[in-house]
Amino acid sequence: MVKAKVGLRSIADGFANPVFLTCPPGSRDLFVVDQIGKVFVVHPDGAKDERPFLDLSRELVELNPNYDERGLLGLAFHPRFRTERRFYVFYSAPLRKGAPDRWNCTNHLVEYRVSADRPLTVDLGSRRVILSIDKPQMNHNGGHIAFGPDGFLYVPLGDGGGENDHAEGHDRAVGNAQDTNSLLGKILRIDVDSRSEGREYGIPRDNPFAGGGGSPEIYAYGLRNPYHIAFDAGGGRELFASDAGQVRWEEVNIIVRGGNYGWNIKEGRHYFDPADNMANRLVERDEGPIGLIDPIIDYPNLANRTGGFGSVVIGGYVYRGKNVTYLQGRYVFGDFTGTAGKPDGRLFVATPPVRGDGGWTMEELAVDGKDDEKLGEYLLSFGQDGDGELYVLSSSTEGPEGKLGNVHMIVPSRG
Repeated sequence: MVKAKVGLRSIADGFANPVFLTCPPGSRDLFVVDQIGKVFVVHPDGAKDERPFLDLSRELVELNPNYDERGLLGLAFHPRFRTERRFYVFYSAPLRKGAPDRWNCTNHLVEYRVSADRPLTVDLGSRRVILSIDKPQMNHNGGHIAFGPDGFLYVPLGDGGGENDHAEGHDRAVGNAQDTNSLLGKILRIDVDSRSEGREYGIPRDNPFAGGGGSPEIYAYGLRNPYHIAFDAGGGRELFASDAGQVRWEEVNIIVRGGNYGWNIKEGRHYFDPADNMANRLVERDEGPIGLIDPIIDYPNLANRTGGFGSVVIGGYVYRGKNVTYLQGRYVFGDFTGTAGKPDGRLFVATPPVRGDGGWTMEELAVDGKDDEKLGEYLLSFGQDGDGELYVLSSSTEGPEGKLGNVHMIVPSRG
């Protein structure tokens, strides 16, 4: 692949595993989500508050320090945060009472308020659990929640974990992702400003299954682990979602209402066999639903028998900033590591088709001043501020431990 080049400017460090970054509407403060259960504020002058804005570490399930996909994963500020003072977090807690035996954890979507007279102080007594989802396995949590331009909250959820969407706690016939009565393997869309039918949230009237035929919260389905979702801050305001593959293909999708993105019938653009997840099918099989939506981007995983260059896709954002004009209107994303067991994160950029026909093209972004022009760390996530500038969140360790996590801003290359 041809390599364009960008620079990275260090913004803050000392995190365990920074997995998300955002800012409230109208603010220039950056809020960094650390997987171990804490949210830190980084101010425009680069100063990082040592005291967390929010500390939920005691609420979390016990994390594996070597590698874990659970923890504090998402943060979203209400679109009217300046007056409403509400925000939402998504995290993994111990399995709640009444959950199925031998399952792993319960993920919670929770609302908090900030004190009106102290803008960086959370009113812990305002805690309201919006939604709780029991999970059979540790992995595939999703969790990067986001408000859409319609004012509704979008909640990405993995298929429950395990392999092939066929483990314990998965529908044996079709898998959780294809089961429209399960919330797992979906992107949900809910109204946090209302309540309905005993729920702590409302159901948008135009949700695909609001009138029946499936769980009314579902907006899109057929996803394995949509770890990151993001709306384009300009243009058509499309919803982008990266979906981590099983062992062969990593993918990025543009999400539409009612869309079925194929898992576990397909992995990327390729048909998938749960009985042999390494099989590369060259001919589409006849059975299965029609109308499956292919990704805009897919690329081979390192484990793919045909060879690959990534391990887990890390979703990003369409660039709408001013610092790096070359990236304007293009989707910046990456991969956790290009070398198994080593901190070798990769940055990519994808360009949309010129006339709306044909596929997106993808190229690698070289990192100015880094050895081999690679990130040299595990890529954990991306973030975006109110000006549309993008940030790279990374760490030199795979698991949520220590203080080796970093936040960098993407800036122009010195060349």
